[in-house]
Amino acid sequence: MKKFEDYLDKLVKLDLEREKRAGKPEAIFGEGKSTEIIVKIAEEYREKGKPVLFTRLNKEQMLELKKLGAEVNEMARTATFGRANEKTGKVAILTAGTADVAVAEEARVTAEFLGLETLTFYDVGVAGLHRVIEPVRAIMNSDVDSVIVIAGMEGALPSIVASLVDLPVIAVPTSIGYGVHLKGISTLFAMLQSCPSGVAVVNVDNGFGAAVFAYLISRVARGKRWSSR
Repeated sequence: MKKFEDYLDKLVKLDLEREKRAGKPEAIFGEGKSTEIIVKIAEEYREKGKPVLFTRLNKEQMLELKKLGAEVNEMARTATFGRANEKTGKVAILTAGTADVAVAEEARVTAEFLGLETLTFYDVGVAGLHRVIEPVRAIMNSDVDSVIVIAGMEGALPSIVASLVDLPVIAVPTSIGYGVHLKGISTLFAMLQSCPSGVAVVNVDNGFGAAVFAYLISRVARGKRWSSR
């Protein structure tokens, strides 16, 4: 009877040309994958000298990747081997509360992996709106291309920020909130109804997707769209 290891080569199909084709390297989503598959993918990328990002990892997966030399962020549940790009641009990342920081860290790790410089401002939500004044001032005085705003509950912070800055705002609803919050669905709907213009919304808890969107904005804004081709 064949062992599981015998099937790994058939299960794993790496997309090594994604960066040339789509402007961004392949990222590996860890949930639903066995630790053996995650390790197999990491070894393949390391052998080929290609940078790779892993997201939504469990503790066992993070431990095994750390043994292989990956840079692991346990809060973000990410692991990286190398970096995809250097000096692509700059993004600011804000969270409404400390409960949203894990999603923000996923966004930060992804953004920095893709070559973005990051400015982070955590726990500046509408429960104490005065806290957002200094972050907005810092953003307006920095060479920032876009702003990622992460919030749970009623999801008001992206609208506040969009009303104060002349930059694209990427809103990320989180699954943090009480019962009728519906694990982020209510926040998602609220963000989609944002009154200020210039707000784009990604899926619940999708810090990774927000960072990739910010990266693509920076590539276009700074004339680097074709630099990887």
